Formats: sequence, structure tokens, C-alpha cells
Amino acid sequence: MITMTEFAKRRQQVMKKMGSTGIAILASAPLAVRNGDYVFPYRQKSDFYYLTGFEEPESVAVIVPNRKNGKFILFNRVRDREQEIWNGLRAGQEGARNLFGADEAYPINELENKLPELLEGREEIYYTIGLDQSFDHLLLAAVNKIRGRVRSGIYSPIVLKDITDTVHEMRLIKSPAEIKLMRKAAEISAAAHVRAMKACKPGVNEYQLEAEIIYEFQRNGARFPAYTSIVGSGANSCILHYNENNKVINKNSIVLIDAGCEYQYYASDITRTFPASGRFSPEQKAIYDIVLAAQLAGIKAVRPGAIWPAAQNAIVKVITQGLLDLGILKGKLDTLIEKQAYFPFYMHKSGHWLGLDVHDVGRYKVDGKWRVLRPGMVLTVEPGIYISADIPGVDKRWHNIGVRIEDDVLVTAKGNEILSHAAPKTTEEIEALMR
Repeated sequence: MITMTEFAKRRQQVMKKMGSTGIAILASAPLAVRNGDYVFPYRQKSDFYYLTGFEEPESVAVIVPNRKNGKFILFNRVRDREQEIWNGLRAGQEGARNLFGADEAYPINELENKLPELLEGREEIYYTIGLDQSFDHLLLAAVNKIRGRVRSGIYSPIVLKDITDTVHEMRLIKSPAEIKLMRKAAEISAAAHVRAMKACKPGVNEYQLEAEIIYEFQRNGARFPAYTSIVGSGANSCILHYNENNKVINKNSIVLIDAGCEYQYYASDITRTFPASGRFSPEQKAIYDIVLAAQLAGIKAVRPGAIWPAAQNAIVKVITQGLLDLGILKGKLDTLIEKQAYFPFYMHKSGHWLGLDVHDVGRYKVDGKWRVLRPGMVLTVEPGIYISADIPGVDKRWHNIGVRIEDDVLVTAKGNEILSHAAPKTTEEIEALMR
């Protein structure tokens, strides 16, 4: 788990980047209504959680460098016995101070009155505008209130800055504690993929495999998936974000599962593809082997000092050559790559950052140049080939074969570590497991 000491160090780092005249204001995620008076299970905003560890709604964190009375102020809900009977315990103001390290804590309904006081003498407000219109109005009203008192010598903030760049650059490099949680998330998700492979047989429904995955997540302490699980068989394996998960699996189908859990706020993201029958057909194996070779080449390219597109470049070369070898593409390799002839079959990129969000934060380019990989970054490597039946000019024996192989990869000082290594991915391993 992440300790309160680590959360405090993150706030110190933010204050150092802001400078002595700044103030950062972060609002919690709102409750989301699902239907009627029922709300979705609550999940805190990632940036808010990253800096506070506080998981309750209706809360606002204020970080103020060089303030005598305290640099971390938390506005949150008061203790309310009736509400706690129905919906669970609250930290209250005492808990905000004693459990979460707030220097000061106030009831959330006092925010409007106290915010102008906190803004006095500050030159920059670090706040992400546009996410919550009502809170935007509250903040601007506080600024205008100070401006109305300028003749009395009170200074008003003059610059509004987005805090996300500052926090997201920090989130891009994972701490040892974060990496430990991500290893655990990947371990649980890998076990879920193994469970689904073992449970698969012709005639089961896609949602039954999804149920096996969710069961494995929850029995290991990961209550929620990091994203809606994809369980696509046959033609559905060629739909990148398919999530209806309601088709009966045919014995000749390939099954693509893209599923990962969220463990203590940290995401995993794994894709495996396997034959419903337990044995790959020659066509399925041919496509699968190309994707696996491409993924291994992509992972090999992940190392300190490499630029972000290195994995994609390696993947594209292997996939294009493989499709050329099978006769699905025709021409010269360099020309086919230049013209992106692979695009109808491989239309996405090599992967994405991974962390508190499954598509985690962090720029891919800095000052117009591709990001250089550094130890502590975590990314996915996920090539695929998808041959849907409506691609013209492709022999029908290749139709409805969709293969993606995805792993979570940590950049280390000497190269990389595959966090999701426990999920089998060679054809031999998969067939042996399914037997």
C-alpha cells in the first residue's frame, strides 16, 4: 500500500514545482447516479487520490506553500451518525487530520467562505478548469471577492494554471510502492486469464468467461476491473473494444480476452488469445505466431534511453513481414511499411502508459520530440492482427481471426520487466494449459 508519508512527499514535490506564491486546488470526483437513487460504486479521481490518499466524495484539497498555519488543507464531509448508518463511516475533520495528514480540516460547506482567505496573496492558482462547472463558478467568485477588496491592500491571484501537467509528470515515474501494487495487479489478472482459458470450451457463452475473470479478481482482493472486460470470440475478436460479451462460443472460434483488474487503485491490462477448442488451427497458429514475434520484438525495444515509438516500429516491421510471408500482403517490405499497408489488419499503436488509470497520464511527446523511456515508467506492449470478413481480397480461410497479445512492461535500469509474465502466451503453453 501507499503510505501517508509517500502522499506527503508528493505534495511537497508539487509545492516545490509551484513555487512560494502558488496555490493548488483539487476537487474530488462526484458521485455518479446509475439509475433512480442508486449510485455507482465510488472511485476517487486519480490525481486527487495521488496527492491525498483520501477516498471520500464531496471533498476538496488545497495545497499552499509557505503558509504558516499549514500547507495541506482538506475540506470534507462532517461525521453524521444517520448517514453513516446507511452509507458507512466518514473520516470527518478529525480523521482528515489524524489519518490523512491534513494540517487543517474543515466541513465542506465552509469552503465558499474560507476559499477567499486562502487565495489572498497568491499569484498563481493551480486548478483544472472546465471539469466541474459549479466548482469553476465557486472559485471564480472567490477570486472576484478578493478583487473587490483590492483597495484595502489585499492582493488577488493573477494567473490561472492547469495543475495536471505538474501532477501527470510525477505520475509517469512509479515509486517502488507503486510498482509493488502494479506487480500484484498483474499477478491477479494473469491468474484470471489462466482461469478463463481453463474454463473455456465450445458452447459456453462469452459472459461466462467474463464471470470467471471477475471471480478471480474479487477473490484476490481486486473488487473491480480496471476497465470493461473484452471477451470476443470469432468475428467479435476483430472488434477492438467489443464488450457485449454475449455470444455462444463456437468450437472453431478463436477467443480474445482483454481484461485487467484494479488493485488498490492501480491498473493492470492484459490480453491473451486462444482457441475455443484448445488447439489452434493452422491458420490461427500462423497469425498468432506473427503477433507473438511482433510482441517479443516490441518488448525487446523497451529500455532506458529508447524513444516511445521504438516498440511500434519493431512491431510494424514484424507484422508486415509476417503478412507478406503468408501472401496476405504483396509487394516489397519497405514500400508496404511506408504506405502503411498493414493498417487494415493492425490499426492501433503499440501500447500506452499504465498506472492509476488504465490509459495512464503522461505526454508521449515533449517539446515536439518523442518521449525518452526512463526507469520507473510502465507501459503496455500490445500488437495485434485482425482479419475481419469484410476486408477485400483476403482468402476466407483467414476470416474472423483476431489476435492480440498484451503485457504490462516496467522500464528498469537495465532493460525491462514483464509484470504480467504469469499469463501463458506461447501456443504450446496455451494448448498444454487447456488440455
